[in-house]
Amino acid sequence: MAAPAGSLVAAVLAHSGRLDKEDLGTRIGRLSRRVEELKAGQERGAVGDKRGLRGGPGGRRPRAARLVAGPALRRAASAPGEVCNMINKKYNEFLPSMQSAEDLVSQVDGLSSNIDLLKAGIENEVTAWSSLGAVVDAIRFHPKPVGPPPILVQQDLNVAVAEFTELKQQLERDTLVLSILKKLQEFDTAIKEYNTALLEKKYVAAAQQLEKARSSLKMLESRKGFELKILKALGTELTVQTQNMLYHLGEEWQKLTVWKLPPSKESSSLESVMHSELHLRTVPSKEEDIAGPPVVSVLQAFAVLGELHTKLKIFGQLLLKYILKPLISYPSLQPFTEEQSDVFILRFKSEEPNLDHSSPMEVFDKIKLIFEVLHKYLLNVPLEQPAEDKKECRVTLAELLGDMIWEELSDCLIQNCLVNSIPTNSSKLEQYIEVIKSTEEFEKALKNMQFLKGDTTDLLKYARNVNSHFANKKCQDVIVAARNLMTSEIHNTVKITPDSCVALPRLPDPGAGDHLKMQKTSKLLHNDMVNLENETKLSQYTFSLPTCRISSSVEKLMELAYQTLLEATASTDQCCIQLFCSVRNIFQLFYDVVPTYHKENLQKLPQLAAIHHNNCMYIAHHLLTLGHQFRYRLTNILCDGAATFVDLVPGFRRLGMECFLAQMRVQKGEILERLSSARNFSNMDDEENYCAANKAIRQVLHQLKRLGKVWQDVLPVNVYCKAMGTLLNTALSEIVTRIAALEDISAEDADRLYSLCRTMVEEGPQVFTPLPEDDKNKTYQEEVPVYVQKWMTFKELMIILQANLQEIVDQWADGKGPLAAEFSAAEVKSLIRALFQNTERRAAALAKIK
Repeated sequence: MAAPAGSLVAAVLAHSGRLDKEDLGTRIGRLSRRVEELKAGQERGAVGDKRGLRGGPGGRRPRAARLVAGPALRRAASAPGEVCNMINKKYNEFLPSMQSAEDLVSQVDGLSSNIDLLKAGIENEVTAWSSLGAVVDAIRFHPKPVGPPPILVQQDLNVAVAEFTELKQQLERDTLVLSILKKLQEFDTAIKEYNTALLEKKYVAAAQQLEKARSSLKMLESRKGFELKILKALGTELTVQTQNMLYHLGEEWQKLTVWKLPPSKESSSLESVMHSELHLRTVPSKEEDIAGPPVVSVLQAFAVLGELHTKLKIFGQLLLKYILKPLISYPSLQPFTEEQSDVFILRFKSEEPNLDHSSPMEVFDKIKLIFEVLHKYLLNVPLEQPAEDKKECRVTLAELLGDMIWEELSDCLIQNCLVNSIPTNSSKLEQYIEVIKSTEEFEKALKNMQFLKGDTTDLLKYARNVNSHFANKKCQDVIVAARNLMTSEIHNTVKITPDSCVALPRLPDPGAGDHLKMQKTSKLLHNDMVNLENETKLSQYTFSLPTCRISSSVEKLMELAYQTLLEATASTDQCCIQLFCSVRNIFQLFYDVVPTYHKENLQKLPQLAAIHHNNCMYIAHHLLTLGHQFRYRLTNILCDGAATFVDLVPGFRRLGMECFLAQMRVQKGEILERLSSARNFSNMDDEENYCAANKAIRQVLHQLKRLGKVWQDVLPVNVYCKAMGTLLNTALSEIVTRIAALEDISAEDADRLYSLCRTMVEEGPQVFTPLPEDDKNKTYQEEVPVYVQKWMTFKELMIILQANLQEIVDQWADGKGPLAAEFSAAEVKSLIRALFQNTERRAAALAKIK
């Protein structure tokens, strides 16, 4: 349906379907005659103006001439407007005709040349009118006018100035109309050339013509006051053609790069990654040989249209997800290339991995192979054609793709490759130089392929900063290992004896320095002077931790601290400081984590509370000397007194004691609760009351024996005896207080109370079993009065329950006997009043108790 010839205006008019009945030739002729009249009027007006300016009676321009020239000029000035109105009218009414439209275009071209001649004539006359305006201004504003100007001359000048202004505005409008017509013509030409280039598959030329058409349309749309209805149709046409162009380019791009991807649900496993393939067409078809390499043509056309970034971003994301990242993440994955007659295929094959993580060198080789293939068949494409006098290209596709995916690729290489290659031991740091060289070669290869630009990237910076990363990784591993130990079970224990020590390699000698000189000096003095040392020496176990049981995890935790500090002695200054701080962080983490993580068990289980007490004391014991042992092996910054852990010792001791004392309070509460069911030990002659009291005594003894077994061989002997003595003392003190508070004790009650007390005295010492060997526990059972404060008080109470008045008075011995050491006079009198009837003998005995 396209027009065979003519401009876009002709094509639009031809498709309207209606013809204008008006004779266009007649109107064009009429316009031509008006132009001739305008020229004649100008010549007469110019001669008259010259005479008018010379003055005199004949100096005014003939009025007839003005009457003729004025309308003629206005009609001629309105001629371009009529042409524009006619075109708009024809387009709006859709009454074009192919032949008449072409004739109209030729007539408009002729009229355009006539208007140009008219414009030149008007510009020549502008100079005369400007001179006339200067004269008028001189006449109006001269400070000392010679005389008032003639009224008629002034009126003529005002009319001339108004006509000049109107003509000037008309000229500007006509010039704008001409520029719009030229832009319409340029748009039409660009669309025609675009269609031709698209049919010939010259994609770059077609894209450039579309951009020219878009530029012309933008210029037309920016003209205010000329909102032509045709612009909307032109915009729609441009959008349709642009999408058509993108569709053809997309078809070509899909032929050039073909992806074969696994199902989306299975894209994360190694088996699904094995199905990923990329096919790159290498040889253009015969139809495209003339247009040049299809890759270059298609990608440059995308670039001209501004759509290359979108296409390349999609390609880059697919490349990362299905090729590059799997090669980094799976050590067994290897790239496999296959080149056929017209296509290059990139796929994967799987091999048995030697390690859990690939070495950086292997990963870099895989990635380089991928980019070499892409650079050869796809990426080495200039995005803009160079000028004829320049040989170098500008930006390449490889550089653009690198800007899009390098940051994400670099992060993946760091997190999944370089991080795993950081040594875990300072002795392996020298071997890491190979990784740094490999990284440098990898980046150099990518820069040669123009994939990278600029200087050192984050990948190489990370590899070179290995000392810092080693320290960070080591510290992180230490903290993670420590936390795992802290959250493990506490009840898995090992026995610690005074001979036990942490499994630590021999520390290196401190080396030359003041410390070494001091040692040498002391040896010389020792050899030359008389030995004044005291013959009595302290035991080698004087400052040793007593025998007890601690959690095996705490023992490993302390070994970890020693090993980390030993690692710090062989590291750089910065790494040494970081490792030292990590060791301190281990103990601070223990202080915060363990009581919280094991809180419930520590409150409910007495054995775990005792083990936690031992753990804290064990750590505090080592912290006393831990810093001193490494003081002269660490960096100079830490040798000045900063390498210490002594400040943590009080906190750990307090942590262990608070936990154990909390458990002791729980056990005391249970003892008192059981004794509260003894009915205050009153009315023992009642069988029910006696049974309740006897049951309470048995429950208390059972509780103490159970605790004795639970804490046996766990707590240090001295701590064990103090703890058991305190609990037994609580029971005895409560019994003494209850019996002493009785107001009436019959003989039968006294006998039964004595029986209950005898049970406590006989079985109470048996709860002291700190050691598994029974024969070794007898010593501690005989020392019950040392650990039980109320033991003798309880025995004196038993004596009172079975003694007569005289025996009680003898035991008091005027306040100097054993009874007076345990009871006050008031308590003894109260017991006598409860045990004996009110007689003269009782009165006499009470009188002696004072």
